[in-house]
Amino acid sequence: MNALIKSTDEKMKKSVEHLETEFSEIRAGRANPAVLDKIRVDYYGAPTAINQLAAVSVTEARTLIIQPWDTSVLRSIEKAIQTSDIGINPQNDGKIIRMVFPPLTEDRRKMIVKDIAKMGEDTKVAIRSIRREAMEKLKAMKKKSEITEDDQKTGEKKIQDLTDKHIKAVDAMTEKKQKQIMEI
Repeated sequence: MNALIKSTDEKMKKSVEHLETEFSEIRAGRANPAVLDKIRVDYYGAPTAINQLAAVSVTEARTLIIQPWDTSVLRSIEKAIQTSDIGINPQNDGKIIRMVFPPLTEDRRKMIVKDIAKMGEDTKVAIRSIRREAMEKLKAMKKKSEITEDDQKTGEKKIQDLTDKHIKAVDAMTEKKQKQIMEI
Protein backbone atom coordinates (compact mmCIF):
# COMPACT_ATOMS: atom_id res chain seq x y z
CA MET A 1 0.00 0.00 0.00
CA ASN A 2 2.86 2.39 0.78
CA ALA A 3 4.25 1.78 -2.71
CA LEU A 4 0.87 2.77 -4.16
CA ILE A 5 0.80 5.99 -2.15
CA LYS A 6 4.39 6.79 -3.12
CA SER A 7 3.76 6.21 -6.84
CA THR A 8 0.56 8.29 -6.63
CA ASP A 9 2.55 11.14 -5.06
CA GLU A 10 5.20 10.88 -7.81
CA LYS A 11 2.58 11.01 -10.58
CA MET A 12 0.94 14.05 -8.99
CA LYS A 13 4.34 15.77 -8.62
CA LYS A 14 5.03 15.13 -12.32
CA SER A 15 1.72 16.80 -13.23
CA VAL A 16 2.64 19.86 -11.16
CA GLU A 17 6.15 19.95 -12.68
CA HIS A 18 4.68 19.74 -16.18
CA LEU A 19 2.47 22.73 -15.41
CA GLU A 20 5.51 24.62 -14.12
CA THR A 21 7.30 23.91 -17.41
CA GLU A 22 4.30 25.09 -19.42
CA PHE A 23 4.11 28.29 -17.37
CA SER A 24 7.81 29.01 -17.95
CA GLU A 25 7.22 28.86 -21.71
CA ILE A 26 4.44 31.45 -21.69
CA ARG A 27 5.54 34.56 -23.51
CA ALA A 28 4.78 37.39 -21.11
CA GLY A 29 6.18 40.46 -22.84
CA ARG A 30 9.56 39.89 -21.22
CA ALA A 31 12.44 38.19 -22.94
CA ASN A 32 12.61 34.64 -21.63
CA PRO A 33 14.98 32.03 -23.12
CA ALA A 34 12.47 29.28 -22.21
CA VAL A 35 10.28 30.29 -25.20
CA LEU A 36 12.94 28.70 -27.43
CA ASP A 37 12.97 25.35 -25.59
CA LYS A 38 10.52 23.59 -27.92
CA ILE A 39 12.11 24.91 -31.13
CA ARG A 40 14.38 22.47 -32.95
CA VAL A 41 16.88 23.45 -35.65
CA ASP A 42 17.97 21.07 -38.41
CA TYR A 43 21.70 20.85 -37.70
CA TYR A 44 23.44 18.45 -40.08
CA GLY A 45 20.30 16.38 -40.33
CA ALA A 46 19.61 16.16 -36.59
CA PRO A 47 16.90 18.20 -34.83
CA THR A 48 18.83 20.15 -32.20
CA ALA A 49 17.76 22.58 -29.46
CA ILE A 50 18.82 26.19 -30.01
CA ASN A 51 20.55 26.38 -26.63
CA GLN A 52 22.86 23.55 -27.80
CA LEU A 53 23.89 25.52 -30.90
CA ALA A 54 24.20 29.01 -29.50
CA ALA A 55 24.56 31.23 -26.47
CA VAL A 56 21.11 32.60 -25.60
CA SER A 57 21.05 35.71 -23.43
CA VAL A 58 18.70 38.47 -22.34
CA THR A 59 20.27 41.88 -22.95
CA GLU A 60 17.35 44.11 -22.01
CA ALA A 61 14.00 43.33 -20.43
CA ARG A 62 12.42 42.62 -23.82
CA THR A 63 15.39 41.62 -26.02
CA LEU A 64 16.76 38.12 -26.48
CA ILE A 65 20.10 37.59 -28.23
CA ILE A 66 21.03 34.30 -29.89
CA GLN A 67 24.70 34.02 -30.76
CA PRO A 68 25.54 30.75 -32.56
CA TRP A 69 28.95 29.18 -32.04
CA ASP A 70 28.93 28.22 -35.72
CA THR A 71 27.70 31.16 -37.87
CA SER A 72 26.75 28.79 -40.71
CA VAL A 73 23.73 27.70 -38.66
CA LEU A 74 22.42 31.29 -38.30
CA ARG A 75 19.93 30.99 -41.20
CA SER A 76 18.65 27.64 -39.92
CA ILE A 77 17.99 29.10 -36.46
CA GLU A 78 16.23 32.11 -37.96
CA LYS A 79 14.07 29.86 -40.16
CA ALA A 80 13.16 27.59 -37.20
CA ILE A 81 12.07 30.60 -35.12
CA GLN A 82 10.00 32.00 -38.00
CA THR A 83 8.18 28.71 -38.56
CA SER A 84 7.51 28.23 -34.83
CA ASP A 85 4.35 29.54 -33.17
CA ILE A 86 5.96 32.05 -30.79
CA GLY A 87 4.91 34.99 -32.96
CA ILE A 88 8.16 36.99 -32.88
CA ASN A 89 10.15 37.86 -35.96
CA PRO A 90 13.88 37.33 -35.47
CA GLN A 91 16.32 39.97 -36.77
CA ASN A 92 19.47 38.49 -38.29
CA ASP A 93 22.50 40.80 -38.64
CA GLY A 94 24.92 38.17 -39.95
CA LYS A 95 26.50 37.41 -36.55
CA ILE A 96 23.64 37.22 -34.06
CA ILE A 97 19.87 36.94 -34.01
CA ARG A 98 17.99 39.53 -32.02
CA MET A 99 14.42 38.96 -30.89
CA VAL A 100 12.48 41.92 -29.52
CA PHE A 101 9.40 40.98 -27.51
CA PRO A 102 6.59 43.51 -27.99
CA PRO A 103 4.75 44.75 -24.89
CA LEU A 104 1.48 42.93 -24.26
CA THR A 105 -1.84 44.62 -24.93
CA GLU A 106 -4.59 44.47 -22.29
CA ASP A 107 -6.64 42.06 -24.43
CA ARG A 108 -3.65 39.78 -24.97
CA ARG A 109 -2.96 39.74 -21.22
CA LYS A 110 -6.55 38.73 -20.47
CA MET A 111 -6.31 35.98 -23.06
CA ILE A 112 -3.06 34.67 -21.52
CA VAL A 113 -4.63 34.76 -18.03
CA LYS A 114 -7.53 32.65 -19.37
CA ASP A 115 -5.06 30.18 -20.90
CA ILE A 116 -3.20 29.98 -17.58
CA ALA A 117 -6.46 29.25 -15.74
CA LYS A 118 -7.27 26.50 -18.27
CA MET A 119 -3.80 24.95 -17.88
CA GLY A 120 -4.23 24.99 -14.10
CA GLU A 121 -7.67 23.41 -14.36
CA ASP A 122 -6.38 20.70 -16.74
CA THR A 123 -3.61 19.88 -14.27
CA LYS A 124 -6.11 19.63 -11.40
CA VAL A 125 -8.23 17.27 -13.53
CA ALA A 126 -5.13 15.13 -14.15
CA ILE A 127 -4.38 15.06 -10.40
CA ARG A 128 -7.95 14.02 -9.60
CA SER A 129 -7.73 11.30 -12.24
CA ILE A 130 -4.56 9.98 -10.56
CA ARG A 131 -6.44 10.03 -7.23
CA ARG A 132 -9.34 8.08 -8.74
CA GLU A 133 -6.98 5.40 -10.12
CA ALA A 134 -5.27 5.06 -6.74
CA MET A 135 -8.62 4.78 -4.93
CA GLU A 136 -9.72 2.04 -7.37
CA LYS A 137 -6.48 0.14 -6.75
CA LEU A 138 -7.09 0.34 -2.98
CA LYS A 139 -10.62 -1.04 -3.45
CA ALA A 140 -9.24 -3.86 -5.61
CA MET A 141 -6.63 -4.65 -2.95
CA LYS A 142 -9.37 -4.76 -0.29
CA LYS A 143 -11.52 -6.99 -2.50
CA LYS A 144 -8.61 -9.42 -2.92
CA SER A 145 -8.12 -9.33 0.89
CA GLU A 146 -4.58 -7.93 0.46
CA ILE A 147 -5.40 -5.12 2.90
CA THR A 148 -7.92 -4.63 5.70
CA GLU A 149 -10.77 -2.16 5.64
CA ASP A 150 -8.87 0.06 8.10
CA ASP A 151 -5.84 0.03 5.79
CA GLN A 152 -8.11 0.99 2.90
CA LYS A 153 -9.56 3.94 4.84
CA THR A 154 -6.07 5.06 5.94
CA GLY A 155 -4.81 4.79 2.35
CA GLU A 156 -7.78 6.74 1.02
CA LYS A 157 -7.16 9.50 3.55
CA LYS A 158 -3.45 9.69 2.63
CA ILE A 159 -4.28 9.84 -1.07
CA GLN A 160 -6.88 12.55 -0.47
CA ASP A 161 -4.33 14.55 1.57
CA LEU A 162 -1.82 14.26 -1.29
CA THR A 163 -4.48 15.38 -3.76
CA ASP A 164 -5.38 18.41 -1.63
CA LYS A 165 -1.70 19.34 -1.24
CA HIS A 166 -0.97 19.17 -4.98
CA ILE A 167 -4.17 20.98 -5.97
CA LYS A 168 -3.29 23.74 -3.51
CA ALA A 169 0.16 23.99 -5.15
CA VAL A 170 -1.44 24.23 -8.62
CA ASP A 171 -3.81 26.97 -7.42
CA ALA A 172 -0.91 28.94 -5.93
CA MET A 173 1.20 28.60 -9.10
CA THR A 174 -1.73 29.59 -11.31
CA GLU A 175 -2.56 32.64 -9.20
CA LYS A 176 1.09 33.73 -9.11
CA LYS A 177 1.48 33.43 -12.90
CA GLN A 178 -1.79 35.30 -13.53
CA LYS A 179 -0.64 38.15 -11.27
CA GLN A 180 2.71 38.23 -13.04
CA ILE A 181 1.02 38.57 -16.45
CA MET A 182 -1.34 41.34 -15.30
CA GLU A 183 1.51 43.34 -13.67
CA ILE A 184 3.69 43.55 -16.75
